[in-house]
Amino acid sequence: MRIDISGTYTDLYQIAMGQALFRDGRHRQRAVFDYFFRKLPFAGGYVIFAGLESVLETLSNWRFTGAELEYLASMGFDAAYLEFLGELRFRGDLHAPAEGEVVFPTEPVVRVEAGIIEAQLVETLLLNLLNYQSLVATKAARMRTVAGGAVLSEFGLRRAQGMGGVLAARAAVIGGFDSTSNVYAAERFGLRAEGTMAHAFIQWYGDELAAFRAFAAARPDNTVLLVDSYDTLASGIPNAIIVAREMQARGKKLRAIRLDSGDLAFFARRARAMLDAAGLEDVRIAASNQLDEYVIRSLLQQQAPIDIFGVGTSLVTGHPDAALDGVYKLASANDAPRIKVSESLAKTTLPGRKQVHRFFDDEGRYFGIDGVAGSDEPVPARLIDPFEPHKSIVCAGLRSEPLLQPAMKDGRRCQAECGVGEIRTLAAGRLARLPPEYRRFENPHRYKVGISEPLHELRETLRRQHRPGRPVP
Repeated sequence: MRIDISGTYTDLYQIAMGQALFRDGRHRQRAVFDYFFRKLPFAGGYVIFAGLESVLETLSNWRFTGAELEYLASMGFDAAYLEFLGELRFRGDLHAPAEGEVVFPTEPVVRVEAGIIEAQLVETLLLNLLNYQSLVATKAARMRTVAGGAVLSEFGLRRAQGMGGVLAARAAVIGGFDSTSNVYAAERFGLRAEGTMAHAFIQWYGDELAAFRAFAAARPDNTVLLVDSYDTLASGIPNAIIVAREMQARGKKLRAIRLDSGDLAFFARRARAMLDAAGLEDVRIAASNQLDEYVIRSLLQQQAPIDIFGVGTSLVTGHPDAALDGVYKLASANDAPRIKVSESLAKTTLPGRKQVHRFFDDEGRYFGIDGVAGSDEPVPARLIDPFEPHKSIVCAGLRSEPLLQPAMKDGRRCQAECGVGEIRTLAAGRLARLPPEYRRFENPHRYKVGISEPLHELRETLRRQHRPGRPVP
């Protein structure tokens, strides 16, 4: 699905800086930008990289429309600059991991090489598409980790931030969800759409049994009955059993009942006993109502017989973090390395065009450290801690693979389009290669990211150049 994003899907200062560069004749010069993040969400140990397909499709069609240029003219932008923007297309190169890969703080996740103005103008949309989808995919992966073989369905459109709910459904499936209630997203991304019924439907009939019968008649091949509108144990489940038996007589089956309130573990156990006693062992139990990874884990630790979890608010809002702090920083200007200097090394960027090397143990699992080096360097034999340079680790002899692979060349895709199902499978496989100590919820191990000795020396040289007369900490 192509997302309808055009040139003005950006912040005003990007366009304003572009005019200054254009007037100075610098607009044809090449720039290298790195997308990366500094902090892991959810106090976790990893991030699932998501949103790359959205970026590639968007950049392939990116442009300023005539109406947008007229709007910018009303804001006082120069006519010559607007003529340039009218002809501008993204003709840059983009390197990234496969969508669904596991990534970590401080390492470049996407490298953009393009003319300075186009590279700068696409910053906001790239951050918008990657930060949000990676956040939701990571939250979804945490739920999949604890859900085991249970079905996970995304129910969050009504609580999402506007149209973000469409991309949330996509990202949730990448992270391990099976389906979505969002028909719009299901159609556009080829997802499985799932749904049950609302309390209002039952209230409309005023008679729970009549409502159940009407719904079963309308949806005989996918009937899920909501049993907590009035009294879950005294009427909801008994009426569901009546309808299930009537469906059996017609050669159909009740697929599931849904619990949406109260003590879910208690009601699920009672529901399972009542259904089994009625000979309905194959009717499944679904649960919803403010679920997250911790609630799901608790329910399953209590051995609640829940087969399907519907998750909304906490997933699509990325609760409690709400945002991934991904940034987009200049690393090279016209083939000269650039650096942003800060009082702390944590906020000082890594200069130049770079590659990320992922190391593996003898069993093919991720070793626990990635190495960042110049793109023309060999695989590093020793890595230096980027924040505590007195610490280092020897990685000579370990098997490694370059993480950043060509995704676009001269504005054209270098790889075939990848469906959400394929990305979901890849993400599950990559996460399985991450040792369990990095996947646990409480106090996960920190996956280390080191830098090569030449990159460390380049960073220190540039820091000194930009802090004349001041000691570099």
